[in-house]
Amino acid sequence: MASLQDIGMSAAVNIITALIFLMVFAMLRLQPFNDRVYFPKWYLKGIRSSPTHSGNIMRKFVNLDCRTYLRFLNWMPAALRMPEPELIDHAGLDSSVYVRIYLLGLKIFAPITVLAFGILVPVNWTGGTLEKNKDLTFSDLDKLSISNIELGSQRFWAHVGMAYVFTFWTYYVLYMEYKKIQSMRLHFLATAGRRPDHFTVLVRNVPPDPDESVSEHVEHFFSVNHHDHYLTHQVVYNTNELAKLVENRKSLENWFVYYENKSIRNPNKRPTTKTGLFGILGKTVDAIDYYKAEIEKLRKEEAAERERIISDPAALMPVAFVSFKSRWGAAVCAQTQQSSNPTLWLTDWAPEPRDVYWSNLSIPFVELTIRRFLMAVALFFLTFFFMIPIAFVQSLANIEGIEKVMPFLRPVMEWELTKSFIQGILPGIALKIFLILLPTILMTMSKIEGYISLSSLDRRSASKYYLFILVNVFLGSVITGTAFQQLDSFLHQSADAIPKTVGMSIPMKATFFITYIMVDGWASVAAEILRLKPLIVFHLKNTFIVKTDQDREQAMDPGCLEFASSEPRIQLYFLLGFVYFVVAPIFLPFLLVFFGLAYVVFRHQIINVYNQQYESAAAFWPDVVKRVIIAMIISQLLLMGLMSTKDGSLTIPILVLPLLTIWFHIYCKTRFEPAFVKFPLQDAMVKDTLERATEPLLNLRAYLQDAYVHPDFHREDIERPLAIDEEENNLLVPTKRTSYRSTPKDSKYNSEIGSDCDV
Repeated sequence: MASLQDIGMSAAVNIITALIFLMVFAMLRLQPFNDRVYFPKWYLKGIRSSPTHSGNIMRKFVNLDCRTYLRFLNWMPAALRMPEPELIDHAGLDSSVYVRIYLLGLKIFAPITVLAFGILVPVNWTGGTLEKNKDLTFSDLDKLSISNIELGSQRFWAHVGMAYVFTFWTYYVLYMEYKKIQSMRLHFLATAGRRPDHFTVLVRNVPPDPDESVSEHVEHFFSVNHHDHYLTHQVVYNTNELAKLVENRKSLENWFVYYENKSIRNPNKRPTTKTGLFGILGKTVDAIDYYKAEIEKLRKEEAAERERIISDPAALMPVAFVSFKSRWGAAVCAQTQQSSNPTLWLTDWAPEPRDVYWSNLSIPFVELTIRRFLMAVALFFLTFFFMIPIAFVQSLANIEGIEKVMPFLRPVMEWELTKSFIQGILPGIALKIFLILLPTILMTMSKIEGYISLSSLDRRSASKYYLFILVNVFLGSVITGTAFQQLDSFLHQSADAIPKTVGMSIPMKATFFITYIMVDGWASVAAEILRLKPLIVFHLKNTFIVKTDQDREQAMDPGCLEFASSEPRIQLYFLLGFVYFVVAPIFLPFLLVFFGLAYVVFRHQIINVYNQQYESAAAFWPDVVKRVIIAMIISQLLLMGLMSTKDGSLTIPILVLPLLTIWFHIYCKTRFEPAFVKFPLQDAMVKDTLERATEPLLNLRAYLQDAYVHPDFHREDIERPLAIDEEENNLLVPTKRTSYRSTPKDSKYNSEIGSDCDV
């Protein structure tokens, strides 16, 4: 365990760093030329415009009002002032519930910290065991841990009692928070405005039919099996080549607008450009005429590509968005099996249009299974091989341990400044660097697995990241660090003494995680609000690239909550708090600082900065609770293992805790989780009835007709499938089939299509 001096140096460095970040942010946010960096959300909502000042031109770039600098920290109370209902209306339920994860940490650990310092710290400090054992390396901070209590001591019952108090307090907080979030979600869904995904189901793995196209087959199937509720549908096309053409055209249109604006500002001189690379090589031509001709050329190519896609059966994917006349009809279809073959006509709620990840819609069911198996194998190897750099990082955590194994490094390691820096700061920084690229890798793996919405990609990537952190950062740090630290002791001890040494050494790793939480938690959260990278990128783009107002909008880059990478890191802190609150209570104040600072910072960010890509109505919350439960069970099992080295009689009362936690999880899963995965038919009927009463003339078909058109298509360019009108009472559904059965008699799809009724 690092010494008090090491922890003090690390704390001083990270506190100073965090304060510098916060002070710089407080000053930069007041400057008019940074307004789009620190308040982009208000610009996107159309509520805020670029600051303008009359008089001195300097005022357009620098805030010269001295009074505002006296209130430079008013962003903190402002971040807490917005009521939660208003926050949900402003930023969405996903963002509001996300910041409640930090609030959950404060609710759990704040009272426990008071109890731990009032009961466990005095019990540990007065134990006096470490001073009697000359073979162990320890510091003054180790005396605050459970390692300082003599084997077989009755003092351990204080720790067991506190474990029960902490467990039942966590149950209470989790239950109340789960109940609160469930209520918020149901209220959000009940009061939310009309959205296309409320009426639409995503249908995957549409089987081929020899007589009908995919579009005709979908229309026929749902007209037969959902005759009273089916409204319309939109098939999905493979538009990869079209996407490239559209992207090129938009870029040229931006240049065209730029040169037109330039011509308007100086009508006496026509702007020119060169036709070669980046506009600096080739023949000099009139810029407006050149880009106008190029845009027209690309429009013709796009039209030809659209015609090819529509007429090419191979461009049709076996996927469709099917819309219904009511929420009730969509709920019935989304939550039931459509065919006797469970691998065909797969239905689920459609993501909202902006949440769709179009590239994965065409992946067949069998290929999905294979892809996910291969990614599971890849995740295993990624997790396994990452233990190598983790082991190296942990070898830096204790200078004394290195000197025992490699004595030739002793002269360098004995320098006080070097020792403090390596033990207090370097391990956390090195581990952070190793983890920077990991979220991108895991997100790519999730995309390969075939998930069809951005929200599901985020949730799946978060699960992978949490598993990785659990194995490598936590278990790898504790096991590798402990074994290396006590290697010399293990080699000179009898076999029956090794478990005792491990039991006494594991709590000593708490200070490594203290340094890590200061680097990853305190400094990183403060750096998050500074937005240094978006700040630099915005001004570089604004100076060298921005040509139009559209460019300026794109240069803002408000970003969004990175749930896939940030939520698993929060869960690591929950795990560390659960593990160390009994064995090393000194960890808890550092944890509380993180949760408090992060809550204020991220509340500010979702109010002023982040613009979420989708709204899932807090569908991720069951995953959050599940990972908290996993952390509790792990901590209880580790505590049981630790107590077995202290006093074997203590393992039986601790064994009860993981069993209670599993039962609590099953109860909460049964009680609350259905509200996050299903939409009650009763609620759907209520919303439909109210809508019919308040908007009797609503044209739902017109509202839904373009909702799920591929972004690279225009409404007028698509040959829309015919839909059954609401007024039609004809029980016979038109079909191109030559047989009165759903398919010809000898077709291999006869028993798999699931529409065998006569038509």
